[in-house]
Formats: sequence, C-alpha cells, structure tokens
Amino acid sequence: MEFDLKVHLKFSDNLPEEAQSELNTLINDANNRLFLKGVPEDSTREAGKIIEWHLHANEIYLRIVSGRYTRSHDALIRFKKVVAKALGSKYHVGLRGYDVEDFIIRMEAEQPVQVKVPFISESFYEGSVLTLKLNVKEQDIERKIPDRIVNLIEDKIRQELYGTKAENWELMWESSEKEMNFSEDPTEILIKLHWIKHGGNRGQWIYGPQITKIFRTFECIVVNEILDKLHYHEMIFPKLVPWEVWQRSGHAKGIYPEIYYVCTPKTRDVEFWEDVIDYYKITQEIPVNLIKEKIGSPIGGMCYAQCPSFYPFMQGETLSNDSLPIRVFDRSGTSHRYESGGIHGIERVDEFHRIEIVWIGTPEQVVEESKLLQRCYKHIFNVTLDLEWRMAWVTPWFMAQEGMIGLAGDIRVGTIDYEAYMPYRGNRKSSEWLEFQNLSVNGDKYPKGFNIKAQKGELWSGCSGIGLQRWASAFLAQKGFDPENWPKKFVKLIDNLPDIFKFL
Repeated sequence: MEFDLKVHLKFSDNLPEEAQSELNTLINDANNRLFLKGVPEDSTREAGKIIEWHLHANEIYLRIVSGRYTRSHDALIRFKKVVAKALGSKYHVGLRGYDVEDFIIRMEAEQPVQVKVPFISESFYEGSVLTLKLNVKEQDIERKIPDRIVNLIEDKIRQELYGTKAENWELMWESSEKEMNFSEDPTEILIKLHWIKHGGNRGQWIYGPQITKIFRTFECIVVNEILDKLHYHEMIFPKLVPWEVWQRSGHAKGIYPEIYYVCTPKTRDVEFWEDVIDYYKITQEIPVNLIKEKIGSPIGGMCYAQCPSFYPFMQGETLSNDSLPIRVFDRSGTSHRYESGGIHGIERVDEFHRIEIVWIGTPEQVVEESKLLQRCYKHIFNVTLDLEWRMAWVTPWFMAQEGMIGLAGDIRVGTIDYEAYMPYRGNRKSSEWLEFQNLSVNGDKYPKGFNIKAQKGELWSGCSGIGLQRWASAFLAQKGFDPENWPKKFVKLIDNLPDIFKFL
C-alpha cells in the first residue's frame, strides 16, 4: 500500500529565506525520528517520509509518501504541529491551515473492485494495483476520512474474496437421516387449513390459534430447556432503533437496503395535517405524497437484529466481575427486515417473531456459555422435536466486514448455523437446507462499540436468535400436520390445537 500526498501549508505572512535552513532541519528530524515513532523496527521503510519540499512566500509545499505506517496524512498532522511551533515562535507567523493539491492511494487487489465511494474522484485498476485519487480537504484529513476510505475499500476487496456463504461453510455435526412422511411446502398447507392469512404488508402474516399455539409451545420448550435451566432473565429491548445504536453496533455500515425506516411527524398540530385529513375524507385515498412533505427525516428504523438495542442499558458502565456472566433474553416484539425478492412462505418474511438470547462475560465464560447452549439445542432438536438437522461453522459477513475473522487468530469468534432438511425442496444432497437457528460468539464487538468494561480483564458477548417461524417451518416440513407423526414429547406439551374459526 502506498500513500502519496502533495500539500501546501499556509502561513499568515511570508517566511524569510533564512527559514529554509531551519525547515530543512525540521524535515530531516521528522523523517528520521518523528515519523518513526510507534513503527516496528522491521517496518521503518513503510513509514511516512517527506521526499519533496520548497518554501515560497507564505507557503510550504510538501510531498509526503508512505506505506502502511505513519501514513502520509498522519505524518502531515504530526509535522504541521512541529513546524507551526518552531517557525511561529521564531518568525511570528501563524499556520492558517493547508490545501491538498493531490492525494493518491495505491492498494493491492487480486481482482478489480467496483469503486463508487465518496471523496474518490478517480480510480483505475492495473497490474493487481488499485489506484485511488482522493478529493479531500483539510477538515476531511483531520477527521481521518482517508483511513476510513482505505478501510472501506479493503472491506470491499475482502467481500469479493469472501464469496458466498457456501464457500465458507464448514460442517460441524449432523444428525442421522430421518424417515420423512411429508413432502409438501408447509406454508401452502397452512394457508389451505386457514391457520395463517396474509397481513396487510408484504412479508407479513396473521397467525391463527393453531400455529400460534405451536409457536407458544416452542417458547415453553425454550424456557424450560434453556432459559430456566441456564438462569437467563427476561428483559424488554426497544423495537425502534435510533441511528446512534446502529452506529455503535456496527450495523450502520450496511443495513440500509434491509431496514424499515421510522420517521416522526414534523408536528402534531392538527391544522398542519388538516389538508391530509380533508383529502382522505373526500377521496377515501391516502395522500402519500402529501404525507411525505409533513414527516421528518428518518430517526432510525424498526428492530432489525434484537440485541443491539439492549446494549445502551450498560453503555459507558463498568461491570463487576462477580456479576459475570450476565444472561438475559427478550421476546417482547417483532423484528423487521425488508427481504426484497427473497420472501417465501413463513420462513423468509419481513416481519418475524424471535426470542433473542444474550450473554456477556469474560472470553472464557462467553465461549463456555456457547457450549452449554449448543448442548441444549442438540437435546431439543434430537429428542423433543426429532429433527433431521446439522450444524455449520460460518463467519457472518458483518464480522468479516469489520475485520473480525479469527479476531487475532481466535477461531472461537463466529457463528454456528443450525440447518434443517426441507423435504419439499428436493433431495438431501442437492437441495437448500433451511437455516432455522443460529448462535454467535461476537468477541468484544459490542462491549467496545458501547464502551462497556469489565472490572478486570476483557469483556465479550454472545447472542442466539430463536426464530419461531423458522422452527415451525422446519418442524412442519419434516413432520407434517398430523399429530400422529409428531414426537410424543412434543404432542404431550402441546396437548391439543384450538379450532375456533368455522369458515363457510
């Protein structure tokens, strides 16, 4: 990687010729000492260096090149403080700022990358090198914009190499094959039986008493077999998530195509809304375009992933070690994701119901809790529900995106996906299995993002989302709708299904 920066330092008055000698001394010291601070001994050639300079009137022109260490823009910030103090006190001039003439960044890339990024005026790819021409000003450099651009481009390069989930999928465990007595799409049967009906919104269902009782039975299983057994405590997490939470959780880097946005009215004044009200009364139509003019900018969105909105409860706090691990869960409301063209049945929806399990502790405690949960899930899926399923280790893209693959070589950080065979999709070998459960060890991602500390040592967290629709899809796809084919333990728990609607 190479940074090549040309910049003009601007002073309040002209600098005399004798300043040349002092400036030469300052530059030599910067190249040989100042820019090498914090640079590993074997990487000094990567450190920033002023390779061209000249003084004219009230300007000092500098060309600073670097590799990854003391990058050119960081070297500039270090040098301007030194030169402002040295020349200012001697020649009674003040540094008024600087103008960026040119800023080029060259990065290695194994394949071409599409670059359509703010602050980049031009880019091209040649010989495994991606060249970026930045359009930045002083305030952008002071705000570390070049570093964020580099991080973003590196993310895009990693994303290209990361590929699809299947390419990074590693089987951990699989159950034995089960005899399947059902091969239809469960959603189609649910509709025929009047157990579900489409809601008013896309990807939304109204769940009748029968399927709701199945959901509640799943909840009872989770409470009895996991939450009570492992001493989890219920909380209520907000379901409207403001931007600040997503900034701290890291989701703000890429959730925009998938969230349901929330806006507030500009005012509650009835007169302000009178034209909207009158229009509807006359036309019986909602004047959406008129409403757009009367609502503010999005303040955030509906719950996308349940756990981020929990962390502000501890933001900025220090947790005593004797309170760790902390175990909590939330089941208080719906989650919402705009699934675009990917919606299907009840397993891929825009509005879904989930129990979110969250735990926080030392790295050792968080990893041990993950193992306990894995054992609980294995018992439920093998014994209580008698499913054909498997576990796979994956690294979710949000971790790859934030450089968390392996987390300094620690393979404990990542996600386990639980997948169920869906007979209606085809044979076991070639068909797509349903991811119906996950379990993640997130490392220090959330504690760091929300500035949460332990009294002593590192603080990690984990989470596991239990999607009731996904569990129902997996169960009904394999077991069908005849309770005679359901596991006896599950039948005993559910007792009987209510049948209260008689449609003519």
